Amino acid sequence: MTQQDIGIQRVFRKARPADHPDARYPGFRPLQKTFRAGTQVREGALSLTCDIVMDQDVAVEMRDGKHIYVDIFRPVGHDQSLPALVNWGPYGKQGGGAITFEDLPFRGGVPVSALSGLEMFEGVDPGYWCQHGYAVVNVDARGVMSSEGDIHCWGRQEGRDGHDLVEWIARQPWSNGKVGLTGTSWLAIVQWFIAAEKPPHLAAISPCEGWTDLYRTDVVRGGIPDTGFNDHMLSKFSGGGGVEDIPAMVRANPLMNEYWQDKIPDLASIDVPTYVISSWTNLIHAVGTFNGWRGIASQKKWMRVHNSHEWNDYYTEFEDLRRFFDRFLKDVDNGWDAVPKVRLAVLDPGGKDTVDRPEADFPLANTQYTPLYLDATSGSMALDKPQKAGSVDYDPVDKAGRAVFTHRFERDTEIVGYIKLRLWVEALEADDLDLYAEVRKLDADGKHLGCWTFLPPGKSRDEPPENPENQSGMVVFSGAKGIQRASLRATDPKLSGPAIPYHTFDRVEKLTPGEVVAVDIQIWPLGMRWSAGQQIQLVVAGHKVSGLEFPGLAGPDTINRGRHVIHTGPDYDSHLLLPVTG
Repeated sequence: MTQQDIGIQRVFRKARPADHPDARYPGFRPLQKTFRAGTQVREGALSLTCDIVMDQDVAVEMRDGKHIYVDIFRPVGHDQSLPALVNWGPYGKQGGGAITFEDLPFRGGVPVSALSGLEMFEGVDPGYWCQHGYAVVNVDARGVMSSEGDIHCWGRQEGRDGHDLVEWIARQPWSNGKVGLTGTSWLAIVQWFIAAEKPPHLAAISPCEGWTDLYRTDVVRGGIPDTGFNDHMLSKFSGGGGVEDIPAMVRANPLMNEYWQDKIPDLASIDVPTYVISSWTNLIHAVGTFNGWRGIASQKKWMRVHNSHEWNDYYTEFEDLRRFFDRFLKDVDNGWDAVPKVRLAVLDPGGKDTVDRPEADFPLANTQYTPLYLDATSGSMALDKPQKAGSVDYDPVDKAGRAVFTHRFERDTEIVGYIKLRLWVEALEADDLDLYAEVRKLDADGKHLGCWTFLPPGKSRDEPPENPENQSGMVVFSGAKGIQRASLRATDPKLSGPAIPYHTFDRVEKLTPGEVVAVDIQIWPLGMRWSAGQQIQLVVAGHKVSGLEFPGLAGPDTINRGRHVIHTGPDYDSHLLLPVTG
């Protein structure tokens, strides 16, 4: 099944039927019902603190005539002048759909007792927000469950649909004409696309951890196809039509083209007040969330960088989020405008994290981009370029094959921002290389120090995780990562920054026998502190080094064979470029 609206055929696979037991869809039932204060929607959940009326399966017509269905929650007795928060997603608006917190290790750090049970996955909880004078609109996006059409994965189609819903909400008799967007992950990503369509009644957005470029930061990161997670997600989406087959589109369109451009929101068009919530530890969204905050045009924008996991933080910081929405959806003069533009967490594995440190901007104004030069003869990194040529090689297929470089800090050092790795590489018995890199913190004795993202039961943040390399990246952060295919190393100098190589991914440049080439690798942003005597370590391999977010899924489509060679010395300035801020 294909559709064409951008000059390139989109491929759709059949969605799982909505009546499949694993869809957990209660069925299409337009009705209105009231939840009374004191009701416990599910065992162990928070009891409701106000009466809430729910309008279920309300039809909303899109500009092309298709209908999507929404559930609307409102505090009883508020028939007009309500601001609305929209949760827009593909999982099922009834909360028990394609994915729930029960499907995740340790419920993703979100206990049952933290929520009312009325929430949809990754969206705000109506139990809390209705209590504070908001309407909450949970959306089954186009093609999801009973909503008509095919399920689109982001892009302008979701943006246009979201525009139409925002304007529909503003026309409802209970609305005050101001609509906000919120949510994490998918629900955050779609906010960029909807806001870029500039619906007149969109008053504010708050993306919590959401990428801004599907190709570069998710399914073809570094030019290496890696669709296992996406394929897993799409297999769970349910509805009466198709679901956009991203893995098939990767196979058919391995290079950047019009299709992938459609999956990049026009950030420069976004001018509404925006509160971005980010972290250093997210293995899918981190760099995109930072890039989104930097790229939007809004003069009223804020960012908070936390030190945990997206779900854990999102469902424990509603009071802070409410201050933002109260300011721009209710016009409450609550001092939000004086909140620092950036509130920063700096990780300190083995020590104590800094949180909510005020900053004027990001990247930080005092950033000193400092190279640590690799020395293959000693496996070290230093401020001075090595005077002796050296090389190190490894088997990129062997899971134990890797090159390791270490530097011991002589003074307390803080690194905050984007990191770039430049490697001079050669392929033996091959014409290409897939490179994986990880920047880690070691203690003075060489022990790898990771940190918890959210805490499993019985764990304390004061006891760092053992063997962070071997634990799930959803639970443990082992280090900042970078990925790059050598044949797709071309960058656009106009769009690149000091530590941000912007790869074009529009042409293939294979290596010839004996050729040594420079490859710039984007290491995802990091905010971390080292004490004097502690070490920073760089690990380079031909495979993911550690921290799989969802173990057990299909791995990337690597092309590695033969051996990889890394060259260092006076003629080969292989180095790690660090944003030193203290």
